[in-house]
Amino acid sequence: MKQTIRLEQFEQADIRTALAKMNRGIERETLRITSEGQLATTMHPAALGATLTHPLITTDYAEALMEFITPVSTSISTTLAQLRDVHRFSYQHIGEEYLWPLSMPCYLNDTSDIRLAQFGKSHVGRMKTVYRQGLTHRYGAVMQTISGVHFNWSVSDELWPLLAAADSRENNADYRSERYFGLIRNFKRWAWVIPYLFGASPVLCKSFLKHSSANLDFHELSSGMVYVPHATSLRMSDLGYTNKEQAALNITYNSLDDYVAGLRRAVFTRSDQFANIGVRNGDNWQQLNANILQIENEFYSPIRPKRVTESGETPTQALERAGIQYIEVRALDVNPFSDVGITAEQMRFLDLFLLFCLFTDSPELNIECQQATEKNVNKIVLRGREPGLTLTDEVGELSVQERLQHLFAELEKLATLLGEESAVYQQALQAFAPAIDNPEATFSARLLRMYEEASKLYQHVGMRLAVEYRDELMNSEFEHYSESDFQKMAAESLAAQAEIEAKDTGSFGDFLTAYFERALDKKKRA
Repeated sequence: MKQTIRLEQFEQADIRTALAKMNRGIERETLRITSEGQLATTMHPAALGATLTHPLITTDYAEALMEFITPVSTSISTTLAQLRDVHRFSYQHIGEEYLWPLSMPCYLNDTSDIRLAQFGKSHVGRMKTVYRQGLTHRYGAVMQTISGVHFNWSVSDELWPLLAAADSRENNADYRSERYFGLIRNFKRWAWVIPYLFGASPVLCKSFLKHSSANLDFHELSSGMVYVPHATSLRMSDLGYTNKEQAALNITYNSLDDYVAGLRRAVFTRSDQFANIGVRNGDNWQQLNANILQIENEFYSPIRPKRVTESGETPTQALERAGIQYIEVRALDVNPFSDVGITAEQMRFLDLFLLFCLFTDSPELNIECQQATEKNVNKIVLRGREPGLTLTDEVGELSVQERLQHLFAELEKLATLLGEESAVYQQALQAFAPAIDNPEATFSARLLRMYEEASKLYQHVGMRLAVEYRDELMNSEFEHYSESDFQKMAAESLAAQAEIEAKDTGSFGDFLTAYFERALDKKKRA
């Protein structure tokens, strides 16, 4: 869709000033691995703190799948310094293990090696583990070991009253949510751009295929790795992650009410397929329930509207209470060319891309148009570097190159509006511009070349990068936090978990019943 930015929105100097004050946060997932390049089977180190309550260090699906979280910041350099420090402290406490630098997992011998993440004895901690048990039964354990990077983003609070005034609207939660849903719809239209430029999973370990029914055009390297020739992001393909019932949910992004209703319907609609798994046998729980989604977080989307939840609140209840606070981009592969999985240049590109999505007209997407956007993403993740590839949207059929040329021209306009930061944003665009006409400049092509060259020498790319990044981070000083800061956070998280466990009453089954009863309550929007 050939969309253009409405430049008249930026005529006021105070709007341009407020525009540059974006809020960002990173969530980076990474597997702990042994020095032999296999999945670590050790438990999450206690010295890092309690995964249930630590603000920066937790686990995702598995004990070995670490998740590092940065606080909200308006400074890209601060965010990356915090992320590097979290890596440094973690390295100090994982012994001889390494952090895997790729999205697709390392060598997987047997699914029994994948230990579910544990969050303590509390009801809420047990709920997290049972949810993961449900994911195992529904989709398989191996798929859940795939890693990504999530980019949390919002515009500054001071921008909203200026935008509302320019639109002759009241600056309230409804207005802000409406604008963010416009962003989300445009993101859906252009979502393929992210795996095209930043997809970094065209190749995977052959051991992964033992646990997958995927029927893709795999070619084999002499090192035992396999790849799909023009793929950009096998992580974002349906390789291992297939939920036909999710695909049929038809959740839309045209309004907050429609989005909430669609998601909530899925959480409370029984699935015959998942009912066959069984929910519990006495005190042995197989999953939280037999519904299409156990909880709202199970719904997969490359972008989510978000608000920080209050105690006992579900994500949609938080959205109902006060509208969208920020958006979460979930389409990023781990960047293998960065020691922490993402770079400042990528973050600046994402800033521009999300501003473009926010400040261009965004008609509603009906189901047919939304499915067309998803087909475009599927084309790119499996065939993105294929010569002459075209994509189709509401406007018609255009080549990937034509679409990228238009997008980069629009992003260039935005970059010039960011005041003192304009130069670094223009540099970020220049860094990725070669990929417009040359797919060999994309992350996926660069990584595949590394694997092809290493295969001739029987070298292991992932392990080589893991060692290199560990050495770099271990041999450099803390930048933002100190070691004592992390020790304090670890101690406080352990105390907080113990307090939660001490306050528990009743049975786990009663806790779940009460949770899902509360989840049906509607919150009045402010």
